[in-house]
Amino acid sequence: MIKTDFSGIQLPLLGLGTMRFPLRQGSTDPADVDIDKTREIIKAAMAGGVNYFDTAYPYHGSMSETLLGEILSEFPRDSYLLATKFPGHQILSEYDPSAIFEEQLRKCKVEYFDFYLLHNVYENSYSTYTDERWGIIDYFLKMKREGKIRYLGFSTHGGVRFLEDFLLEYGKIMDFCQIQLNYVDWSLQDAKTKCELLKNHKIPVFVMEPVRGGKLSQLPAEDMAVLSSYRPEWSSSEWAFRWLQGIDNIKVILSGMSSMDQLLENINTFSERATLSVAENEALYRIADKMKTTVPCTSCRYCTDNCPMGIDIPEMLSSYNEICFSPSFNIGMRMDAVPVGKRAVDCIECGQCVRMCPQRIDIPKALKDFGVRLEGLPKWADICRERELAAKRNK
Repeated sequence: MIKTDFSGIQLPLLGLGTMRFPLRQGSTDPADVDIDKTREIIKAAMAGGVNYFDTAYPYHGSMSETLLGEILSEFPRDSYLLATKFPGHQILSEYDPSAIFEEQLRKCKVEYFDFYLLHNVYENSYSTYTDERWGIIDYFLKMKREGKIRYLGFSTHGGVRFLEDFLLEYGKIMDFCQIQLNYVDWSLQDAKTKCELLKNHKIPVFVMEPVRGGKLSQLPAEDMAVLSSYRPEWSSSEWAFRWLQGIDNIKVILSGMSSMDQLLENINTFSERATLSVAENEALYRIADKMKTTVPCTSCRYCTDNCPMGIDIPEMLSSYNEICFSPSFNIGMRMDAVPVGKRAVDCIECGQCVRMCPQRIDIPKALKDFGVRLEGLPKWADICRERELAAKRNK
C-alpha cells in the first residue's frame, strides 16, 4: 500500500469511504446495510493496508457511524484511523455541536476521532458554521485541545472564490481539506485552482469522488480503446486513480467500495505508484472534454458587464455543463446560495450577453434549460428533512 506522510503519521493513500456500503439483497433503503458483507469488506481492507475510514453523521440513514463503530471495535483502536463530520451543511432550525459530537463518539465506540471535518462548508452553510449562537468552530477547536480530535479539517463543494475567502479567514486553523477531485472536475469544477489554493495555504488535500460516483469507472468502449492502446491491462477505474496518484499534496484518496471485487482491485492499484506520461494525461483530458462540454464558455466575462440582472453568467454556464454531465443535488445546493434576482431563472432574455459572447453561445437558452434542470433535482431541504427523520428513527 502506498503511504503518505501527514504530520508524522503514515496514511494509506487509499481510504475507504463509507457512504456506499452494500445493502441487503433487493433493498433500496440506505439504512438497510448488509452487515456481514460490510464486515468482510472492512476486514479485507484492514488486511490490505487500508486502515483509513471516512464516515459522516447522515450517511446510510444515519447508520454508517453505528455500523462502522461496531465493526471497528473488533480491532485495536490504534490500528485504524477514523474520520467523521459535523452536519452543519444540513438545513436545521438549531445546532448543538456538543450533543452531536458526543453522540458520534458513542455510535463509533471511540474516545476520540483521528480526523474530524466540518461537513461541506460552502456558500450557504458558511453562516451556520460561523454563527456565534452555535459556536461550532470554537467548540471543535476545544475538542482538539482536549485530545478528542487529533486533526480538524473541512470538506467543501463550494466554488473557488468561496474557498479562497474561507481559507483567508480560517485556513490557519484547518489541518486538511477534502474536495471533489478527478480528471473531469480538474477543469469542470476548477479543482486545479482549488488544489493550488490549498497548497499555497499549506493545507493537505483529501480526495472524494475520485471516479465521479462511478461515472469514470464505466467509460464508453471507444474511449477505453484509446486508453488501452497505452495500458491494455488497466481498467477505467485504475486510470482515474493513477491520474490522482500524480497530483501533488494529496494525502488520502477515498473510494466508496461496496463490493469485495472493487476493494481488491483498488488495493492492487495502490500497491505502488505509476506515473502517467504526457500523452496519457492528454488522452484523459480529451475524454474529459468530450464528457463535460455542453456550452463552450471560456469565462472571458464579456457577457457579465452588460447583464442588466447582474447574473454571474460564466458561473451559471459552468454549473450548467456540470448538471448536463452528471446531475447532483450538490449543484442545487450551490445555486441556492445565489441571491434571488441573480439566478439563471432571472434572465430576462434581453440578448445583451449573446451580442458580447465571442463563442456565440445562446446564453438565454442555456440559462432557461439550466433552470428547468435545477427544478428536476431533489431539493436539499427535502433531503435534510428525510435524513433528520431517519436519524430519529434509528436512534
